[in-house]
Amino acid sequence: RRGGRIRAASLAASTADTLDPAKGALSTDYLRLYMLYSGLTQYDLQLRAQPGLAEELATQDQREWHVRLRRGVQFHDGRPLTSADVVFSLLRHKDPATASKMKTVAEQIEAVTASGPLELRITLSAPNADLPAVLADSHFLIVPADTRDFSRGIGTGPFRLREFLPGVRTVVVRNDNYWRDGRPYLDEVELIGIADEMARVNALLSGDVHVINAVNPRSTRRIRESGTHTTLVTPSSLFTSLIVRQDAPQTGNQDFTLAMKYLFDRPTILRALFRGYASIGNDHPVPPGHPYYAADLPQRVHDPERARWHLKRAGLLGLHLPVYASPAAEGSVEMAAMLQLSAAQAGINIAVNRVPTDSYWSSHWMKHPLSFGNSNPRPTLDLLFSTLYKSDAPWNESGWKNARFDELLLAARAEGEEARRRNMYVEMQHLVHEHCGSCIPAFIHFIDGYDRRLGGFQPLPLGGFMGYQFAEHVWFNG
Repeated sequence: RRGGRIRAASLAASTADTLDPAKGALSTDYLRLYMLYSGLTQYDLQLRAQPGLAEELATQDQREWHVRLRRGVQFHDGRPLTSADVVFSLLRHKDPATASKMKTVAEQIEAVTASGPLELRITLSAPNADLPAVLADSHFLIVPADTRDFSRGIGTGPFRLREFLPGVRTVVVRNDNYWRDGRPYLDEVELIGIADEMARVNALLSGDVHVINAVNPRSTRRIRESGTHTTLVTPSSLFTSLIVRQDAPQTGNQDFTLAMKYLFDRPTILRALFRGYASIGNDHPVPPGHPYYAADLPQRVHDPERARWHLKRAGLLGLHLPVYASPAAEGSVEMAAMLQLSAAQAGINIAVNRVPTDSYWSSHWMKHPLSFGNSNPRPTLDLLFSTLYKSDAPWNESGWKNARFDELLLAARAEGEEARRRNMYVEMQHLVHEHCGSCIPAFIHFIDGYDRRLGGFQPLPLGGFMGYQFAEHVWFNG
């Protein structure tokens, strides 16, 4: 059904909210960017790359890719899409002045050259069969050539920008010249941030908003029993992690890092904190069920005595140390409280510092020896490891540097033989499990709440809100 106006509330908004795809960092950014811009490819419900602005993305050797663009695509200001726009959009990630979140990923792009108005060639430094999936990521959405001012949000996406107030709200209206026939269905979408989960649920049930993300498992029954609203549960690779900085004097000790990993009671976290809406993690970022999951790794268990042994060997028994947590990192406040109790059993004192949502990511995340992070799923392991664990990755939360890991990452990217590639990714999981300062106790299911009048809402494991792309696909029967 065509028509209708809806409001969506995400858990995070910030004065650093952006209209530049290269700089997106929060769920509200991804939602906003997918509404305004389009990529060369798009994810389907199984995270496979499907044609987007590129009608064809072909290669013989996974290193040199030939791209043919759709005809008749227009930017919101009426300019036609050409290969020059794609060349600019991809190469700007390599420029340090752009401050792209995907700079380390874009380093594999050796050259992008136009071979015609709607044709171009992408040359990589080494083969990468995952390139089509990488290019569907929100950071690689296409902008007009030579764009320096992003305040108007000019893209080729399903909606045009009407209003943007960072940290407050975004309002978009249907793009009647959208290149995909029949989409979008909605006339207008307003996106706001409501940090408090209970306030988000109340806003949904009162009719003030029509769809929310990051619903607490404790709220699911209340939403479903309302009669007018329901939930969408999406198993995923989302995780909240304890970040143990490897470049700090005490937390950088390998025995201290291992001690922290033995202090998490994972079954209790799964049962008490997430009420079964999660799966147990093993201190690496690949969830059970993934084709490359390292099933040979023994599951790390809750063992305060073993943690005490590591702390004693490190000479850190009796240590006093703060840990920073916030509702911004889902479940981190509760995990921190549980960690505090286990740490006392192991012989150290951890003080929990709860930080408000609006200042956590900018002022505390990755800035203390111990803090919590929250990492969204990535469509490929190459993208996951490149953005979070490579030595020079901008989101390398624990500051971990491992030459063998970096070597394997580049080798796996270029490896065409499936069994060898899998073995490389398994070894990388072993390295993270044993040596990295990333403690991952669980993988969290996404839970969205929505008005039953909203149609077309389906699970996409990249994130809540249908992998942040719901606005293009849903309709409202209001």
